[in-house]
Amino acid sequence: MAELEGLEFGKSDFVLLDEVTMEQFMENLRLRFEKGRIYTYIGEVVVSVNPYRQMDIYGKDTIEAYRGRELYENPPHLYAVSDAAYKAMKRRAKDTCIVISGESGAGKTEASKYIMQYIAAITNPSQRAEVESVKNVLLKSNCVLEAFGNAKTNRNDNSSRFGKYMDINFNFNGDPTGGHINNYLLEKSRVVHQQEGERNFHSFYQLLRGGSEETLAAFHLQNDPAVYVYTKEGAATVTSNNDRTSHKAVISALEVIGFSKEEINSIYQILASILLLGNLQFESDGESVQILGQEAVNQISELTATEPESVSKTLLYRTVATGGGEVIEKGHTEQQACFGRDAFAKALYERLFGWIVGRINTVIEVKDYNPVLHGKNTVIGVLDIYGFEIFDNNSFEQFCINYCNEKLQQLFIELILQQEQAEYQREGITWQHIDYFNNQIIVDLVEQPHKGIISILDEACLTVGNVTDTVCLDSMDTKLAQHPHYTSRKLSPSDKSMEFQKHFRIRHYAGDVTYSVEGILDKNKDLLFQDFKRLMYNSTNPVLKEMWPDGQLSITEVTKRPLTAATLFKNSIVALVDKLACKEPYYVRCIKPNEMKSPMLFDDARCQHQVAYLGLLENVMVRRAGFAYRQPYARFLQRYKMTCEYTWPNHLMASDREAVEAIVTQHGFQDDVAYGHTKLFVRTPRSLFTLEQERAALIPILVLFLQKVWRGALARMRCRRMRAIYAIMGCYKRYKVKAHFWEVERRFANVRNMADYGKSVEWPTPPAALAQFHKNTVMLHRRWWARQIVKKIPPSDMLEVRAKVAALTALSGERKDWGISRAWERDYLARDCPQTSSGFIRVSKELRNKDEYSQVLFSGFCRKVNRFNKSTDRSLLVTDKFVYKLEPKKQYKVMKRLPLDAFTGLSLTSGVDQMVVLHTSSEDDVLLCLQRGVLCPNQDRVGELVGALVDHFTRKLPVNLVSSRKLKSVTVETKPGQAAADFKKSRDGFILLFPGN
Repeated sequence: MAELEGLEFGKSDFVLLDEVTMEQFMENLRLRFEKGRIYTYIGEVVVSVNPYRQMDIYGKDTIEAYRGRELYENPPHLYAVSDAAYKAMKRRAKDTCIVISGESGAGKTEASKYIMQYIAAITNPSQRAEVESVKNVLLKSNCVLEAFGNAKTNRNDNSSRFGKYMDINFNFNGDPTGGHINNYLLEKSRVVHQQEGERNFHSFYQLLRGGSEETLAAFHLQNDPAVYVYTKEGAATVTSNNDRTSHKAVISALEVIGFSKEEINSIYQILASILLLGNLQFESDGESVQILGQEAVNQISELTATEPESVSKTLLYRTVATGGGEVIEKGHTEQQACFGRDAFAKALYERLFGWIVGRINTVIEVKDYNPVLHGKNTVIGVLDIYGFEIFDNNSFEQFCINYCNEKLQQLFIELILQQEQAEYQREGITWQHIDYFNNQIIVDLVEQPHKGIISILDEACLTVGNVTDTVCLDSMDTKLAQHPHYTSRKLSPSDKSMEFQKHFRIRHYAGDVTYSVEGILDKNKDLLFQDFKRLMYNSTNPVLKEMWPDGQLSITEVTKRPLTAATLFKNSIVALVDKLACKEPYYVRCIKPNEMKSPMLFDDARCQHQVAYLGLLENVMVRRAGFAYRQPYARFLQRYKMTCEYTWPNHLMASDREAVEAIVTQHGFQDDVAYGHTKLFVRTPRSLFTLEQERAALIPILVLFLQKVWRGALARMRCRRMRAIYAIMGCYKRYKVKAHFWEVERRFANVRNMADYGKSVEWPTPPAALAQFHKNTVMLHRRWWARQIVKKIPPSDMLEVRAKVAALTALSGERKDWGISRAWERDYLARDCPQTSSGFIRVSKELRNKDEYSQVLFSGFCRKVNRFNKSTDRSLLVTDKFVYKLEPKKQYKVMKRLPLDAFTGLSLTSGVDQMVVLHTSSEDDVLLCLQRGVLCPNQDRVGELVGALVDHFTRKLPVNLVSSRKLKSVTVETKPGQAAADFKKSRDGFILLFPGN
């Protein structure tokens, strides 16, 4: 925790001081500075002391240490207040702002960069490309604005010479979606004049020292700032900035932001034009004024894309419209020409800077934002504005800058001191009033209508006639003589630190500042002649033309007198304060430890002066006596009600205040709170931190509970839908099943009376659930149909039918023609040849008696082929027990007898030949070629032989049909050996295997 940082480092929060005195405050501040602790808290306000050295406290590890932590969980740091502002914006969807204040050189610009760096680092964890693009532009814009808006002063090497307020827009996820930059009062007088030891804006030196030789040659420049009037004052000034490296970084940043190459080139062309303008010299011959050296005019016209004659004419003459509408040209004096040249240079730079800021805004501004679609768009504002300045010679710019600081100090007083004490009184909280200096009287001195200094300056500028700075000073002396915070040498003749008719003094909250009135009216007026505006508007360079829209007015057009610089600045500062007042503020109060920019020196008097005028001691007193946190009861209850069992999810008490009391009592914070009429006041952040910790621990549990309830609801809805779906599916399936049954019944209702018994009836397509049932039904119908057919076959024909069925099973798809369409006689030797059949019948009877076979499966003539390709006529007799090879020429003498069980298979071809190979277990295969019938020579008897054998073995044991590749057709001829030779040439065929052998 921050307060446990270590006693050797002093108190990390000034609220923890034993006694609130200036001596203890300064002692603690000095101790922490010497120990390298440059940040200290006052409640939620961070006091930052410029260390004037690089410190290793801003890396990635430090960012991770402060990410998501409460303010007092780590030692004081800029990252802590940045995270607090970010959390407040994200948690409560409330706009916040971080106000960085302090005098010049106190480290405000560096603080704003570290704050931007932290916000960029902790956002967009999902690395979305569009968010990364916005972050890059926001970060790179700092580099560009510093180059064109910062300069080295005697107090600061990188002093902001303009005010910057940046709004960063965030979506509901907390990711940056865009932003907007407001700039205030660029110190344009620095373009043409700098005090001794100071420099012009960084951009000039970066161009001259960092630009390439080709670029400088194209711009007609040299790489020596001492050559040019506007930069020679700071040419030899030593600075910590590296102009060459910075120039490359600025070019890269411009490209990242989205500037085109043409736009970047135009920017530096304008800078070159300003440098060349400063070197223009004029001479007078008594009657007219001339420009010395036409070459410089030609170069300026080239860079600004205008005509050389127009440039010369604009510098030397002024076009004026008379009351009668006549247009005349008035020549300048040498002094007026120089004044006009400088005014033109200042206006060019001011318009350029404003155009760059506007161009950045067009890139980062949130476009087409719809809160309904995208959620609430919240904002974090970062204000980095010039600090209070007291120089040896203070002019109009310092007057405006110090007025701005008065307004910001007044905002701080109103929000931190005045409003807080008023709220305690309004809420009925016991409170001891603390005195503080209210600088509203100084603010009124500057901005009060008709009486303030700005009003007096404007009146002097608008008065017709020769109103001088001295006349204006006299007017202020007259109107403000009685004001306690205003004086001059005329009002205080004895004060010799001021000069008559030159100085006036204002007692600011930060100290007395003496201002010079020399040139104050000219700086307050818009003294740029309309001729210069028309010249730039008529440029062919689109960037320059865009910067000067008011140049389109002709000289005769009557326009309203433009507002003065002081009034414009006052209006913008009032708008800024109003914008800050509607946000929840977080403060960084920067202190400059010494004037020597030393990391070791702590100037007590210098720092005590800053502590006094910043009101830090009063802030500590208010914070110690007051309460760190206050919230309406309803909002407090809404946020923390889950931490108490009596208030979650909704309380049943009489009021929200009683419910809040229940939460406080349960956590034991009774002594650390006070109850107002409408709000709860918490004294220390510790109590709030404890509540936040408990709430953070409960959030995941509540989220899981809500997820559980919602997932249960979704599951129940899905279950009901699934039940409905299954019910519909069940009904539909039953309907489809019944519809299928009805359709089958309709189609097959009359099959018994049909000639084919329903074979030609097409079956309806079954539903998926009845696929197997459909197959079984079709099979049953086929069996029934077969039975009806078979019933009509005589018993005497059954053997032939069975054989044909067996042959169909074995040969279907394998052999085209196998004799199914003819009657099968089986015993062809007993029927084919009447001359020889009697001899075969006799032999067959003898064999039947001898071998006791009961049935002739097949008999017929054949040609037997041996292994030597010799063929002889033989007769084949196949019975249910033996296979006989007979010699028909020898009264059917038995040549060979083999048991039927000895055969293991049968091979044949897929052609129309009658070739058959009978395989035996002894591998003594028999190759036969069946002879066709005598009466019918085209009979195919192979199928009949196959059918008889397959039927026999089917009833005995199942037959395995092994299909191999198809055999080529074999033609059997009568030449001996031809059939065997052809069979040997064949390559493919199929085999019937008989089991058991």
